[in-house]
Amino acid sequence: MDEVIQVTLWLSSITPRKKAKLFFFTTHADAPSPMVGSNDVDTHEETQLPLATTVALHNFKNIDEFLKKKVNTFSCYNVIENEITKTDYEYLRFYSACKYLDVVPPFLDLEKISAIQNKFEMTDEERDYRLLLDSADLVLEKVCDSLKPAGVSQMWTALRKDRNLIRGVKTIDIIGFFVDPNPTGIKECLFFFIVRFLQKADKINRVNTNRLERLIAQCDESSSCEEGKTIDFIIDSLRFYPTELYPFGFCLIMCVIEGRDGAMQEIEKTMEISGHLGMITHTEKNPTKETIELVKKELMKPKYQFYSSFTCWFMSHGDSNSMVLADGETIEREWFLTSFPDISTFQLKPKVFFMVSCRGANKFSLKGDEFEGQSATCDYYDIGSALIRNRMLDITDSVRDISYVQPMMDTLVAYSTILDHLSGRANTHGSIYVDRACVLMSENISRGRSLTEILEHLSQDLHEILQETMDEDRIVYKQACHYDSFFRKTLKLPYTRHPKEDVHSAPQ
Repeated sequence: MDEVIQVTLWLSSITPRKKAKLFFFTTHADAPSPMVGSNDVDTHEETQLPLATTVALHNFKNIDEFLKKKVNTFSCYNVIENEITKTDYEYLRFYSACKYLDVVPPFLDLEKISAIQNKFEMTDEERDYRLLLDSADLVLEKVCDSLKPAGVSQMWTALRKDRNLIRGVKTIDIIGFFVDPNPTGIKECLFFFIVRFLQKADKINRVNTNRLERLIAQCDESSSCEEGKTIDFIIDSLRFYPTELYPFGFCLIMCVIEGRDGAMQEIEKTMEISGHLGMITHTEKNPTKETIELVKKELMKPKYQFYSSFTCWFMSHGDSNSMVLADGETIEREWFLTSFPDISTFQLKPKVFFMVSCRGANKFSLKGDEFEGQSATCDYYDIGSALIRNRMLDITDSVRDISYVQPMMDTLVAYSTILDHLSGRANTHGSIYVDRACVLMSENISRGRSLTEILEHLSQDLHEILQETMDEDRIVYKQACHYDSFFRKTLKLPYTRHPKEDVHSAPQ
C-alpha cells in the first residue's frame, strides 16, 4: 500500500483527543541534555501555532500536517552510528507516545527504534516504552482530564487578563478572547497550548508549577471539574514530583563489604525494595574513589535524562566528616553529596541519598539494670486564604525566576545517625537502619505515602530500638536518624508494587 495512503488511514483512526495528546507528548523537550536555565520547549512554530489554529478554527488540519511531517521524517531518517541527534530523541518520544496512547502506526520501523536505543546504550529493561515518556507531561495530561471544557476556558480567560505576559504574542491573538472548548479535542488543545506557552515564557517547568496552579485556582469548582474531582485535588496533583508509570527512577547501591558484617544482607534488602518500588538498579560492591568517578561519568550519559528520579544508598564505615572506601581510603561525605546532584541528567528531578555509616563514636547510652541484655543488635530482628494574603507581601511575577537553580535543590539526604554518633549494626543482618527503612517502604507502597512521611516514621521506629555495642563494655544505646531536605515538591511512593523478580540491574 502507498505510504501516503497508509498515513492518511492511520490519522483517520485516531480520535481528536488522542491527536491532541500525541501532539503534546511529541513536542516535549528534545534537547540532548536538560541544563538548568535551558528552554524546555521546541520552536514557536512547532509547538504553539498548530494548537492555536486548531482551537481557533475547530479544525485538526495543522496537527494532522505536523504528525504527517514527523512520520515522513522518520521514514526517511537513516540512523547514524555513535552520534545521538535531535531526531533520535524525537523518534523515541514519538514512538513512546504512540505506544502509550495505543496508536502505533503499523508502518513504523521498529528496527530503527532498536538502533536508536543501541546508540543510547539502553539495556533490555530500559527499552520499556514507559521509560521514554516524560512523567511531567503525564501529570499535566491527568490535570487536563480532570477539568471540564468550562474549566480550561476559565483558565484561558484568566491568562488573557495578564497583559504583561501575553503582550505581543501572535498565537494568543489567533485564538482570541472567547473560546468554545466543547468540540471533541479542543479542550485538550487549549489546555496544552496554555502549558506550552507558560513553559516557553519560563513561567513553569517540571518543578515550578505555581503559575499554572494560580490559573486553576481561579476556576469555578462547580462548573470546571469533572465528576469526583475538586480544584484542591487538581492543584494537589501538581504539588508532587512527577514520577508517573514505570520505572520509578534509577537506584545506585554502593556498599563496602570488607570489615562490615551483614553487608550482603544490606545489598539484598536495598535491591529488593528498589525492585518493589519499580526502580532500575545498579550495584557497586566495595567502591573506591575511582569507582565513584566512573559511576558519575556513566550517569552523565544521555539515556539517564529519561529517568524521573535518582536514589543512592551508600553503606560503609565512617566518621563525622568522611566515609571509608573498600581500599581503606576515605572520601569527604560533603564532596560525595555535592558532586552527584550537579549531574545535568537529573536536574529538576528528585534525588535521594541514604547515607548509612557512623558519623562519630558517641552513643546515647541507657544505664540501669532494666536495659541489660536488651538490644536489637543481637539478631532478634492550599492556596492560602485571601484574608491572610491581603496582609502579606505582594510578590509579583517580575521578581520571580525559575531559570537558574542551585544544584542542591530537589535533593534529600537521609542519614542513618546524627553527627558524631554511631550507626548500629546487627551481627549478621547488617545496618538496622537499612533493615527498618526497607521494611517501612515496602509496607507503605500503594498507600499514597510520601518519602518524608516514611522517614519520619523511620525516625520514630529506629529510636525505639535498644542496641548494644559489640565491644567488651556491651553498652546499651539508642540511635537517632534524620534527614536534610531541599525538596520543592513532595515525593510519593508509587501506587503499584512490582514483583520481586522485577529487580533490574543496569550495567555500568
